[in-house]
Amino acid sequence: MKLVAAFVCFVYGYASAQTLVWSDEFNGPAGQRPDASKWGRDIGGGGWGNDEHQYYTDSASNAALDGNGNLVITARRENPNNYQCWYGRCEYTSARLLTYGKFTHLYGTLEARIRIPIGQGFWPAFWMLGDNFGSVGWPECGEIDIMENVGNDPLFVHGSLHGPGYSGGNGLTSSFRSPNGQPFANDFHIYRIVWTPDSITWSVDGVNYATKTPADTRGNRWVFNHPHFFILNLAVGGQWPGYPDHTSVFPQTMVVDYVRAYAQSGNPPPPVNRIRSSAGGLCLDIAGASSANQTPVQVVTCNGNAAQDWTINSSDNSIRALGKCLDVAGGSTANGAAVQIYDCNGSGAQQWVISAANDIVNLAANRCLEAIAPVQDGARTRIMDCSGQSNQKWTRA
Repeated sequence: MKLVAAFVCFVYGYASAQTLVWSDEFNGPAGQRPDASKWGRDIGGGGWGNDEHQYYTDSASNAALDGNGNLVITARRENPNNYQCWYGRCEYTSARLLTYGKFTHLYGTLEARIRIPIGQGFWPAFWMLGDNFGSVGWPECGEIDIMENVGNDPLFVHGSLHGPGYSGGNGLTSSFRSPNGQPFANDFHIYRIVWTPDSITWSVDGVNYATKTPADTRGNRWVFNHPHFFILNLAVGGQWPGYPDHTSVFPQTMVVDYVRAYAQSGNPPPPVNRIRSSAGGLCLDIAGASSANQTPVQVVTCNGNAAQDWTINSSDNSIRALGKCLDVAGGSTANGAAVQIYDCNGSGAQQWVISAANDIVNLAANRCLEAIAPVQDGARTRIMDCSGQSNQKWTRA
């Protein structure tokens, strides 16, 4: 039996105690199927959007426990039941397990300890899709790839995000090279993300190698502020890894020691908000969706992009978007001082409270955030003496 404990995670300026909320340690006798209360199966050979060649089955020969505390997903060169694939009679079988309808998670630390296969045409993955997949489809639901590998490139694993405007070959992908020059297939490794409202950080064996924030979505929406479910699969062939050839050895296995989900202990992360002006219903927005310091803050028609995703943080009185803080230019407390975004630094220029009267008040200046009249698309913002006018009133949605 494997024992699990809470831990403290430090990443991207984020430190918190983490509490285990869900796991599968894959303890059980050899040949036992994965726990059906935790995992479902995707079945079929339609190519899965990538021209893959395997047929995913519900057979124990393709996914079962090994009796040593592991799940083994096995890709085989076989077709025992005359399975039909998109290209004709299927050549291979494998398995794809998912927690859809059984477990979803939002924010915290997600990880698995996995030994991947090796060889031309093999594509192991540990990843997540948004729980609204069935209603909005892909990539609108969001996809978080915690670990992918293409078997003919054994020294690299990859972490990616896919969403509207940054999907498929245009996804936000980072790669990690084996630090000891040995193929990842030689041993187990821990593949992990730490997920907050405005960042996702990838690591291998505790070494962080990439962080993505809403600023990286090229002005498109950050679609990772709702629960996602896990997927484990071993594909054979596809547009990215290519197809098996004479060098490919079957069977190949993806061996999973555990999958775990941790939540932040104590207060939950702040929610993401649209902040609307009561004058015309326009949304608080970062001009040009730029994350550069000193970019002006304006109001425009609400469009749902990442430049309008604000988190209101009661712990430090900051209001954040695109990884930056709402800020009074130059730290001024004077009437008419412009409002912008800037690196979060905890100064008085970045401390705000929302009053019961729906004012957003800068604490250092004791003045209100205001959309400059006439309030129309592109109107800039500033701080002014609180007057109770509609261009100083804001609602969250």
